[in-house]
Amino acid sequence: MPSFAFTDAKVTVNAVDLSSYVRQATLNVQADQLDDTAMGDSFRSRIGGLKDWSVNLEFNTDYAAGAVDATLWPLLGTVVTVTIKPTGAATSATNPIYSGPVLVSGLTPVGGSVGDLATNSVTWQGAGALARASS
Repeated sequence: MPSFAFTDAKVTVNAVDLSSYVRQATLNVQADQLDDTAMGDSFRSRIGGLKDWSVNLEFNTDYAAGAVDATLWPLLGTVVTVTIKPTGAATSATNPIYSGPVLVSGLTPVGGSVGDLATNSVTWQGAGALARASS
């Protein structure tokens, strides 16, 4: 896939498609860095350890049935599956889907300043393996 404008991400939370409310989606993946430097080494040496991931989502706030608040509120404190694709097109080698369980550990159902667009942001930690599929 060549360069593209990030305008059509597909995001589901607990199998509910919330893409039309998403303003921002960021998937963070990292591995622990384990120092395995030994005597006689003149430079530090590292190996990868346990992997971890999190997802940051920002939504346009909507309190209607089936919308953002109604979907997220009952999930607080539970583990649910989140999926993210770069675009809404079919899953493929150039449009992989990332999927995994997250702990819905927090929500911000109301917030903002006078005159601002009503949005809510969440950051959830992975609660298991993150999968990547291209078909």
